[in-house]
Amino acid sequence: MPNAPYRPFETSLPQDEALAILRTATSGADDGEIFAERRKSESLVFDDGRLRSASYDASEGFGLRAVSGQVAGYAHSTDVSIPSLNRAADTVRLAVDGSGGHLADGPAHTNTRLYSDADPIDGLGFGVKVETLREIDAFARDLDQRVVQVSASLAASLQEVEILRPDGELIRDIRPMTRVNVSVIVEQDGRRESGSAGGGGRVSLDGLIAPQDWQPKVREALRIALVNLDAVPAPAGVMEVVLGPGWPGILLHEAIGHGLEGDFNRKGSSAFAGLMGKQVAAKGVTVLDDGTIPDRRGSITIDDEGTPSQATTLIEDGILVGYMQDRQNARLMGVSPTGNGRRQSYAHAPMPRMTNTYMQGGNARPEDLVAEIKDGIWAVGFGGGQVDITSGKFVFSCTEAYRVIDGKVGAPVKGATLIGDGPSALKRIRGLGNDMALDPGMGNCGKQGQWVPVGVGQPSVLMDGLTVGGASA
Repeated sequence: MPNAPYRPFETSLPQDEALAILRTATSGADDGEIFAERRKSESLVFDDGRLRSASYDASEGFGLRAVSGQVAGYAHSTDVSIPSLNRAADTVRLAVDGSGGHLADGPAHTNTRLYSDADPIDGLGFGVKVETLREIDAFARDLDQRVVQVSASLAASLQEVEILRPDGELIRDIRPMTRVNVSVIVEQDGRRESGSAGGGGRVSLDGLIAPQDWQPKVREALRIALVNLDAVPAPAGVMEVVLGPGWPGILLHEAIGHGLEGDFNRKGSSAFAGLMGKQVAAKGVTVLDDGTIPDRRGSITIDDEGTPSQATTLIEDGILVGYMQDRQNARLMGVSPTGNGRRQSYAHAPMPRMTNTYMQGGNARPEDLVAEIKDGIWAVGFGGGQVDITSGKFVFSCTEAYRVIDGKVGAPVKGATLIGDGPSALKRIRGLGNDMALDPGMGNCGKQGQWVPVGVGQPSVLMDGLTVGGASA
């Protein structure tokens, strides 16, 4: 793939011609744009002492959209040319009903840059990347003789986008992304357990391949695996739970965050629909979605409609005060866009999506929250989960958790799942720690078949009345 700056509206889609086609396609519509994208990505996996896979992918294409009321026409192509754009325009015109909609004003301008535009793939040689993974493998095995398997991966990508709007505005963004992951398996007395750690963000690989960055990740993965060697079957029942800081915010993201996206609320399918201005969480609970945190995995200088990213307060002191909006849903709901119109690629239409979603911290010491538990668990790490947006019901598995009785932390437990529903769980929060943290940069979010990078975060949270699924009553 060429390293020249991405300028499709100077080359394959001359701006004057593309703009004329776009204006015809959006005549009588409420909104629309051409979204052009060039992307490349690289991934290396070192497993069981050898390089198992190395992949490189490059793609380019455009998407053309015309929005009329609740309907959106969308066409996309990998053939970035004027003839292809004309064919796309014929398709999206079918969504415009001829009622003569008023074209919405374009997004505000921004000069903010939240991350570097340097290419993280070409910044380091292939040999350096492979040697780093080899060092990670050797380091993990040297830490403990019980380590029997190590898997380390390194991934980097660069996404370049240009958005042309019917008013002639041309908006650009260059988005790097990197990540390092480590998983270890340990064995003792015939029992095997695993642990993993990782992270990254919109940063170069230079920092991530430095030993002072990846060595703590290896130690953390090993620590979790060794903890699980001593884990006993998890209890089951309705219990008090303390959620740890940082990555456990994935429960907040899934069980609550999706329900605060504008499209679900406009359509009335969210558990939070119609509750604006109402008490939806315990007092003291404040939740934000903030895409403006520099270098974070979920941050975006502009969203995929060209709207500048912003910090949006969703819940303030327990009161529902905002939703995350793209341009279409904001217009239909009579509010302003919040910079949350995101898409996986040029082949997908934008929709309201989270960026970095987190709960603000409180004043309690984390150890004091754990000490309040009479009968429950302390859930430090989370794996996968499932959520029903309409009801808010969720099921999440714990990767690291401990039994707590009368404030005393006991043995680690294995196989614990947390079961509940977001709206009820929010109201059962009775303590917030002073240790709010964001996750290390490893979140991906799926919605309607589209995946985008996100961030999560929270402090330690003490909750009443969560159902813990386990192996014994």
